[in-house]
Amino acid sequence: MARHGMRDMARGAAVVVAAAAVLSGCSDGGASGTASQAASAAASAAYEAGAALASASAEAGRKLDQIKGGAHAKADVKLGAVVDESGGRKAAPVTVTNPTSESHTYAVQVNFKDTKGNLLDTVVVTVSDVPGGGSKNATALSNRGLSGDAVTSVARAVRY
Repeated sequence: MARHGMRDMARGAAVVVAAAAVLSGCSDGGASGTASQAASAAASAAYEAGAALASASAEAGRKLDQIKGGAHAKADVKLGAVVDESGGRKAAPVTVTNPTSESHTYAVQVNFKDTKGNLLDTVVVTVSDVPGGGSKNATALSNRGLSGDAVTSVARAVRY
């Protein structure tokens, strides 16, 4: 899925470059320089977005892989509707319900995807001391600003 996201970012960059070329064609003098600068900026933005996503995904994996002796607990986690936060970041409420009789901490990897299912960002939310037979709430906040609509899913959850 991440490949599709990168492909969509590249397509978006191409649209920006084409638009810059068309718009700069109406001006005199440095049209090719303006189009070249726009192409460079678009390519750089696409690369940085892809690198940020790869870094966030790797970090989320590392955090969860460090937990020893945990139990898979995706069924214990429910996500609420995504809302816009300042700076273009997205947030989603996370509710963890502990079905055991003892208090546990949860590490939950939340994926933010666009409406086509392309991965945009991923975060790990730690929900500490969820009481046995009880629930606790937290918030998953994207690492960076995300444009457009986003949906969330629980990629992994560990109870320990």
